[in-house]
Amino acid sequence: MDTPILMPNLGNEIDEAQIDEWFKTEGDMVTEGEQVVLITTPKVTMEIEAPATGILKKILVPADELAAVGSTLGIIET
Repeated sequence: MDTPILMPNLGNEIDEAQIDEWFKTEGDMVTEGEQVVLITTPKVTMEIEAPATGILKKILVPADELAAVGSTLGIIET
């Protein structure tokens, strides 16, 4: 089963954020609650946690790119 890593809602006036760094690479094991990706906006820097335990199957938005709120950043195979 695949579980998406989603860009969270960051506030009323923020529609997107930049992916600064992935702490894992494709094929790495991740644990639910573990920080997997660092994002930034002009107002906030935030670490996003893995929503499930499994293997980071695919990174859909690489570092230094922008992602919209609600978009899928990566996929965890559980």
